[in-house]
Amino acid sequence: MGLSPEHSASNLYCCEDVGDLGIWDNDTWISDLNLPLDFSEEINDDDDVEDDNNSLIDWLIDSEIHHIPLPDYLQRIRDHSIDPISRQNAINWILKVHEHYHFIPVTAYLTVNYLDRFLSSYPLPDGNGWPLQLLSVACLSLAAKMEELKVPHLIDLQNSEPKYVFNSSMILRMELLVMSNLKWRLRSVTPFDYLDYFVSKHPSSLGSPRNVFFTRTFSRASDLIFGTIRVTDFLSYSPSIIAAAAVILASGGGIDLSVADDQKSVTYYDKVNKVIHFSDIFSPFFPLDSITMW
Repeated sequence: MGLSPEHSASNLYCCEDVGDLGIWDNDTWISDLNLPLDFSEEINDDDDVEDDNNSLIDWLIDSEIHHIPLPDYLQRIRDHSIDPISRQNAINWILKVHEHYHFIPVTAYLTVNYLDRFLSSYPLPDGNGWPLQLLSVACLSLAAKMEELKVPHLIDLQNSEPKYVFNSSMILRMELLVMSNLKWRLRSVTPFDYLDYFVSKHPSSLGSPRNVFFTRTFSRASDLIFGTIRVTDFLSYSPSIIAAAAVILASGGGIDLSVADDQKSVTYYDKVNKVIHFSDIFSPFFPLDSITMW
């Protein structure tokens, strides 16, 4: 694999020690629950099934707080305490590799989620240098292992003209540092986890679970969510809010998100109702006239 012309082997920081970035505690292993999230096969008139689905959504929303950056992270990007250009360069590289290997959308989203969560609690030295490049590779590798059926070798993952190339041992050590810093919570809650549920709430999705409306709306909402990766301001919104806003915009509205009588679901509905007021957050980035309504 060729290197960037301006970076000969002697210029690469592969000899650097990940230990210089910090240490991790081996007692912090945490096993996360990995639940199937395909609601479309289960939506029917059975009240018990509907209650189960709402309970799962409640659980996802309650879990979001464990899978997002620290509260002051966005402000630190805005005031340049965390270099926004370096972060954007890292995201651009991640998306190039994502496109090269035709990874699924959630892999890119997870990668940036890991990156942001790590940076929010663990400032890196040399803002746009080898530590950030190493972090980007490690986060992409972890996300690919979580979501992809076929994961490239670590050396092959470092394409799209990276500034630095790292050996497998160094990347694996960085992966451990990332996992420890994230408290081993790699099964992050993302907007994609809510798509089946929200799209299935639309009246046009009833009947055949994979009808044309469902498939098109799901695909368009997925594209909208993927498009938020590059936009820093979307860090202000929770995964469920982004997902519901994407589905409302992709479907043209008509999804019932009214508050339920069941007190067990009030928390969920109270949070999701807010998305009705947030549906216009996409408009500066995704013009309404580009959306096809069905």
